Amino acid sequence: MARRRTGSRPYRRTTRVNELVREIVAEELQVIGDERLELVTITGVVVDAELRTGTVYFDTPWADAADDAVVAEALDAHRVRLQRAIADQARMRRTPELSFRPDEGVRAGLRVESILRDLGPLPGEPPEPAPGSDAANRGSGGSGHDD
Repeated sequence: MARRRTGSRPYRRTTRVNELVREIVAEELQVIGDERLELVTITGVVVDAELRTGTVYFDTPWADAADDAVVAEALDAHRVRLQRAIADQARMRRTPELSFRPDEGVRAGLRVESILRDLGPLPGEPPEPAPGSDAANRGSGGSGHDD
């Protein structure tokens, strides 16, 4: 006998809440006129199951550890506004108290990519053509000309 589905969704509730909060925070940052938050990307949010706390992870293309502190301070200065936006836009029984941390995973990935690029091609592999070179254009599957 086949089991009847009871409307279950493929994602857990906390996963959906995390994504919803990330979207709301990212949208709200676009309207905040704080220059310390220019080019800040919200990479993820982790809200606990009881919706009491949420950690917002961010990244910026120019930040180092000192800049991270400035960005985190700016985000914390706007914390109440961000939480209010969540309360206004999300149907949740509780609005999580937000904290802010740099996304170390993004930076670690960039470091690995840089190391691999510096190592060069594996033995027996042709070197990658420089971006913008004729060889790079041919490698993209087209001749660069409309036929």
